[in-house]
Amino acid sequence: MILSISGVVLLGTIAFLFFRKDGMKISHALVCSLFGFYLAGTAIAPSIKAGGASLASLLGGIKF
Repeated sequence: MILSISGVVLLGTIAFLFFRKDGMKISHALVCSLFGFYLAGTAIAPSIKAGGASLASLLGGIKF
């Protein structure tokens, strides 16, 4: 639950900054699409959330 709320806040902030700074581009539209999937609860959203959780655990396991 904490990971999805963090993901929504992070992606929302990134989308807002992209919109204010550069206008929307293809890469920005991708971030906005991911933001929409996290907020919407469509049939593909669980797969996207699982991918986000998998990426977070991968990044969390990196030792410096």
